Amino acid sequence: MSSSELTNFFELDGHQQADRVRRGDVPTDFPLRSAEQRIKALNPKLNAVCHLDMERAIDRLKQIDPESPMAFVPYLLKASFEYPGLPHTSGSRSRREMIGSARSAMAEQFDASGLVPCGSTTMPEFGLIGTGEALLYGPTRNPWDTLRTAGGSSSGSAVAVATGMVPFATGSDGGGSIRIPAAHCGVIGFKPSRGWNLRARPPALIDDLLTSDGLLARSMRDAIWAAQYLRTQPPANASRVQPLRIAINLLGLDGLPADRSIADAILDTADLCQELGYDVSDVKLPLDYEKLSKAFSILWAYGAGEVVDMYQARLSGTPEAHLEPWTLGLAAMRKDITPAELANAFSTIAEIELNMASFWVEWDLVLSPVTATLPPPIGILAPDREFKALWSDHFRHVNYTQLQNMAGYPGISLPLHQTAQGLPIGSMFWGPAGSDDLLLSIGATLEAARNWQSYQFPS
Repeated sequence: MSSSELTNFFELDGHQQADRVRRGDVPTDFPLRSAEQRIKALNPKLNAVCHLDMERAIDRLKQIDPESPMAFVPYLLKASFEYPGLPHTSGSRSRREMIGSARSAMAEQFDASGLVPCGSTTMPEFGLIGTGEALLYGPTRNPWDTLRTAGGSSSGSAVAVATGMVPFATGSDGGGSIRIPAAHCGVIGFKPSRGWNLRARPPALIDDLLTSDGLLARSMRDAIWAAQYLRTQPPANASRVQPLRIAINLLGLDGLPADRSIADAILDTADLCQELGYDVSDVKLPLDYEKLSKAFSILWAYGAGEVVDMYQARLSGTPEAHLEPWTLGLAAMRKDITPAELANAFSTIAEIELNMASFWVEWDLVLSPVTATLPPPIGILAPDREFKALWSDHFRHVNYTQLQNMAGYPGISLPLHQTAQGLPIGSMFWGPAGSDDLLLSIGATLEAARNWQSYQFPS
């Protein structure tokens, strides 16, 4: 096993790595050793992996069925994804000593696939903000510009996949937390329809309403395999009467359009779709953005408040010693939420599908930005900034992805663009509940059109 062979192996996607082992071209530990080399070379600069456990990973190789679909391919787990023996910190100083013990249905499916868990990735505290700057770890850096954020909350996972540390890494998405870092790091981020994936966590009301889990990937065949392998629903018919009808929406939940660089990228994607024969038009969505933004804010603050309640009850010392200012600020907002306001938030979410029902008769999918701006510089979204200023900057940046979580719609961020300076810009396609396979299908079509097979890794 030469150093050059290991160095080049990281360029292969999950399917290629599994195939190389299956054919006997490389030994079973080769993908894992390649991942180890890549992580150790890049992580000191990027801070994407908070825990590497090669000893446990090597032991896992002995238990793998060589005929399983992704036999011996390494992957990393977001620090909020519980897996026996790996840290389960959720990016919080309050959980710095926590080690996973439970094995979810999704974790069991990962094991059955032959994937090899080799460590954990960084994330913001409890996934409550769209950047990876947890006080527990320090900032996770964008591999295309290390002075900028990688996005969040699946921050380290997106960086690890973008740089070839591993072909797959887990992500969870409660308000854009898979799609935002995927867009900022130039990989594929798919959020399935509500309830379409195997469970990855214990039951919780707000989590079950908003959050979906999955795997980030670089190639569409890896993304499609992961989405379908983790699914609880039967295969759907991805075909539609041609031409596919795509509505463009450039307005975020704040009622404002994205920055010019983002809008131009989305319009370029729209042009590409038209060249491929799709029917594309700029359309106003039949939704009350102000009500939806308020509803999400209420649920976000309420969820943070529940977290603070739980940890204050069992930790000694002041809350500030264990929990970040952003988390505590959100929890403080929860104290002012009345029962009527919470009920209205749930009612607003229930109204989305009523308002969109006729829209989905006329349109198959929506094309929109993932974020309103390019990845902000490190520090702009840091969790210890003054709360009101951070709230304003954060929800200006991330106000396109929450709608799909509230409605239970699937969405996918596709790495179709880069700025002149090399910063990725994701294009998000989303559709009604159950349109998962249609999104994956258009992703495969656009990948072929833009030749993603020649993926360029950050240097």
